[in-house]
Amino acid sequence: MPGLKDRVAIIGMGCTRFGELWDKDVEDMLVDACFEAIEDAKIEPKDIQAGWVGTVGSSFSGQMLSHPLKLEYIPISRLENFCATATDAFMNACYAVAAGVYDIVITAGVEKLKDTGFAGLGAVGGPPTAGVEPPVPPPAQFALAATRYAHHYGLSMEELKTALAKIAVKNHHNGTLNPKAHFRREVTLEQVLNAPMVAWPLGLFDCCGVSDGAAAAIITNPEIAKKFRDDYVLVKAVKLACGARQGQLQDWYDFVHFEENVAASKAAYEEAGIKNPRQEIDLASVHDCFTITELIIYEDLQFSPRGKGPEDVDAGTFTLEGELPVNTDGGLKCFGHPVGASGLRMLYEVYKQIQGKAEQRQLKKADIGLTHNLGGLPGSFTCGVTIVGRRD
Repeated sequence: MPGLKDRVAIIGMGCTRFGELWDKDVEDMLVDACFEAIEDAKIEPKDIQAGWVGTVGSSFSGQMLSHPLKLEYIPISRLENFCATATDAFMNACYAVAAGVYDIVITAGVEKLKDTGFAGLGAVGGPPTAGVEPPVPPPAQFALAATRYAHHYGLSMEELKTALAKIAVKNHHNGTLNPKAHFRREVTLEQVLNAPMVAWPLGLFDCCGVSDGAAAAIITNPEIAKKFRDDYVLVKAVKLACGARQGQLQDWYDFVHFEENVAASKAAYEEAGIKNPRQEIDLASVHDCFTITELIIYEDLQFSPRGKGPEDVDAGTFTLEGELPVNTDGGLKCFGHPVGASGLRMLYEVYKQIQGKAEQRQLKKADIGLTHNLGGLPGSFTCGVTIVGRRD
């Protein structure tokens, strides 16, 4: 079955600054991100034939994109798929272009969380129940993964917390180099280890923040892309894996790996032709909603052997100077997590790195990049993995 590999090209991307954007509403942010992408692609709005917009907290239709961009009577779909929302919107756009249905399309993700009077989107819920399940918010759920990881691999809690703290220090350092990040301040190992506790053993700096933001991409096929720019970026794979609550229903769930990560990345690697992810991928932007999540992702995506993630963290493997830099822009840790925008924000970073336009955080080698989103809670996730690369 033919896949996406090298059949879709990104010719423009845009991204707002993420943060407490009190002076901007959803349409303002979409205008900022989308018109940066349109100008980057050197097209005009009238060239866009279809659109996909991802958002979780805004109960709007496709008109939330057509109205601010003044797009005239074209099909626009609004998608929601937990934290993989933007990746899902991007995937739909890619398949439409690969199928030859459209030549030039736009995909965007947006979320407005900071001035709603509510701290984020609330607990992730499922179908109505008898009301006997205790309310367990995300920090507590992922804290269970942290304690289980330490027990499973024979680490002391001090050893685990130190490894997690180094992940936070890394991401905060990277965020200081990015003018679009929400949090742009170095933190020390001691600050992370001594921070107020959120859900033991996860402290304040182990948890990503809440923010506003938007990001967008213009995609087309490689033949058309050549007419617009030489440094377009090729899509190698986009894969989505949705759990069916297996981990909540069966007693084999171990809390030290997330099967949706494994399934989505395996499918993406197969489509992109990647045999050794650690050696072949030059950078990755992964879903560091919590530091323990990033640690588990290293192992699920085959960047580290099972149980060896802390050793690679100690060795600096995932720093800007390391063997496989992860979250070069600061990640969710420094951008916060406006849910519908995060996947395309990650892609924006990889796109800029491949083009050699990531400024102070630019890597020496950035030919193949990966983005990863993980939505839901341990036991049942929706995971999206995208792989893109430099044109031949």
